[in-house]
Amino acid sequence: MSRTETEAYVLTRPERRTSSLIFASPHSGRDYSQDFLAQVVLDRRMVRSSEDAFVDRLFDSAPGLGAPLLSARAPRAYIDLNRSADELDPGVIEGIARAPHNPRISSGLGVIPRVVAGGRAIYRGKLSLAEAEARIRRFWHPYHQALAKVVEETRAEFGEAVLIDCHSMPHEAIEAHTRPGQVRPEVVLGDRYGATAGREVMDRVEAAFAGAGLRVGRNAPFAGAYVAQAYGRPSRGVHVVQVEIDRALYMDEVRVEPLAGFEGFRRLIAGVVAELVQPSGVALAAE
Repeated sequence: MSRTETEAYVLTRPERRTSSLIFASPHSGRDYSQDFLAQVVLDRRMVRSSEDAFVDRLFDSAPGLGAPLLSARAPRAYIDLNRSADELDPGVIEGIARAPHNPRISSGLGVIPRVVAGGRAIYRGKLSLAEAEARIRRFWHPYHQALAKVVEETRAEFGEAVLIDCHSMPHEAIEAHTRPGQVRPEVVLGDRYGATAGREVMDRVEAAFAGAGLRVGRNAPFAGAYVAQAYGRPSRGVHVVQVEIDRALYMDEVRVEPLAGFEGFRRLIAGVVAELVQPSGVALAAE
């Protein structure tokens, strides 16, 4: 395996590529600088509440199985790599004019987030536009340049690229969106209702998670955000599936710590990754 580390990301490549799969984790970054922590009004545990904690570890078997893994280093509360670089929030950045309604910006979840989970404000006041642009230049652009390069290399080699965009979801979010009598999913797959991945790709990803004994839902309440929208082009052979895993399965959400059974769940996810990367005689490509 080869490993490329920058301040923005870690890219681990397999010794030998065996499939068109790519795994990426844009929200598991946990490099909280002292300068950033000095700016925020939240304690370290609270500022981590929006982080997809340990998701990069859940999927770290991928390179050993033949697929690259791209992981962010900057935390989501600092910069959100699953947002467009122009989703700038005038509520937290000085000098930004109000744009047409954008529900992510309105809720404080632009590329420079204003709030963490539960709507808790990150800062006392506003950041300068220069600081926001510096974060985007240092972290957003390098991450997406690396991702775009891996996607294009993969498509050139295999004729297609299948990006698994790895995330976690708060347990309470799933409970809130589950109607009485409805089975609560443990994994939610998002393809923007068919816009970002071919049907056979989605079916294959769902079968891999379901085969591991996990309850799987599609597109509700998470259908896919910027990465899926920007990269998913099934007609060109680029498929993106956003994967959201219930955090309660493997971590204490209050303490932001792995549960005692974390390693067992990590092995379960490794089995899912193996099935996707090296399917049992079934091609993953959409026809």
